[in-house]
Amino acid sequence: MVNEIHADVVIIGGGTGGCAAALSAAKLGKKVIMTEETGWIGGQLTSQAVPPDEHPWIEKFGSTRSYRQFREGVRSYYRDFFPMTPEARSNPLLNPGSGGVSRLCHEPRAALAVLNQMLAPYIHSGRLTILLRHQIHSVETNGDRVLSVTVRSLESENQTVLTAPYFLDATECGDVLPLAGVEYVTGAESQQHTGEPNALAGKPDPMDMQGFTYCFAMDYLEGEDHTIDKPKQYAFWRDYQADFWPAKQLSWTGVKPHTLEPVQYELFPGTDRYSLFYYRQIIDKTNFLEGTFPSNISLINWPQNDYWLGPIIDVSDEERSRHLEAAKQLSLSLLYWLQTEAPRPDGKQGYPGLRLRCDVVGTEDGLAMYPYIRESRRIKAEFTVLEQHVSGAMRPEGKGEAFHDSVGIGSYRIDLHPSTGGRNFIDVSSVPFQIPLGSLIPVRMENLLPACKNLGVTHITNGCYRLHPVEWNIGEAAGSLAAYCMEHGLSPRAVRNDSNQLEQFQSLLTREGVEMDWPSVHAL
Repeated sequence: MVNEIHADVVIIGGGTGGCAAALSAAKLGKKVIMTEETGWIGGQLTSQAVPPDEHPWIEKFGSTRSYRQFREGVRSYYRDFFPMTPEARSNPLLNPGSGGVSRLCHEPRAALAVLNQMLAPYIHSGRLTILLRHQIHSVETNGDRVLSVTVRSLESENQTVLTAPYFLDATECGDVLPLAGVEYVTGAESQQHTGEPNALAGKPDPMDMQGFTYCFAMDYLEGEDHTIDKPKQYAFWRDYQADFWPAKQLSWTGVKPHTLEPVQYELFPGTDRYSLFYYRQIIDKTNFLEGTFPSNISLINWPQNDYWLGPIIDVSDEERSRHLEAAKQLSLSLLYWLQTEAPRPDGKQGYPGLRLRCDVVGTEDGLAMYPYIRESRRIKAEFTVLEQHVSGAMRPEGKGEAFHDSVGIGSYRIDLHPSTGGRNFIDVSSVPFQIPLGSLIPVRMENLLPACKNLGVTHITNGCYRLHPVEWNIGEAAGSLAAYCMEHGLSPRAVRNDSNQLEQFQSLLTREGVEMDWPSVHAL
């Protein structure tokens, strides 16, 4: 059975960028269809189970207004519906999990609730239709335009043909791009091509991509035994050690990303080592009335469960499935190691009281619905952001390249995790940067825009453009651009290349709460 639905804007992928794009386009009066492969919208905030990675100024500036509304919505969700202590409830900077990675560590389900609330007016009015559990199947094009995208229901196998004047690729891996014949790149570029100091010294390697991670949630009930069945690949992962890693992957030894010096971790706070449980802790039970939560809860996205043995982009279905299953086995093996063999400060081994929290991530196996994807296919764009534009070492004035076509801002270190090419961390200083409109415009296609990590960046600059508030800004700019182009009968390229239209579009973004430039701040 094949249905056909028409809209003004079709967004393939309901992740962080996709939700921001849908929200912005719907706010501007456009009829929107958004598809999502999993059962949860929100991407890295929800189905990938990654608490927000943000810059140090996020509470005051450095994000779009709607992203700040999302953040405050999360705080309100806990204040309104949970029995909190008076101190926590009155804290304007409430961090529900008190985790160290972010000023706002929260459960994926809280993010999902808030996103649904933000989109509710447009869903209820019929302006926004969300097709959950739908995966892209094919794309029909004519020359430089996308005519339709066909998606397949993962429940019924029925296909739906989606037509619209504008299409946005907000998939986690840039899945629309190859099906639409869009020019794109993957993996690591060479210094010869980009001039970037941290690019490959030799030839480019399209298969050299950042590792991905199957995150999971766990709590700890002292004196209880919640040990899972031994994973099928446990023997392999217990003994595995990469050539570039200072110890076995399942150990308390990691590296400092910016120096690659070995560092020792611990599970819980209390020693002089950094606590990995605290790192991405999403529930701090002391923020809630006694008895609300039996334990703190943490999301496990550590170096120990980063998977780098092979890419899942532009490989065969068999190879992709093999790597996805191995990554799941790695995460489950990490949990089993923690429960049974991990050295403890008291001289014992293992923490059997660690409990896999399937409910927190909404799955039967306890692993996130979708792997945390750090690196996507990336469009060949009218303008590509290079390391030279954002590197702290190359921007001594402390600010990123000034782009006349800025459509937003972001800030994060250039942070690349170990890669499928067998390379260790690349973690270097960056300066607060802008998002140029040119990086959202493909070199050829006229009505397809990136709305996720698939914009015009490189393997290196993806490392600082991939985080939650930046992806949100990318999606919001893309959704607004599609709406603006429809309203004025223009192409995205025409908006960028006409100074008057560019100024008007930037004014629209400013009215909608998108920040275009940074005040004077420092490099990270």
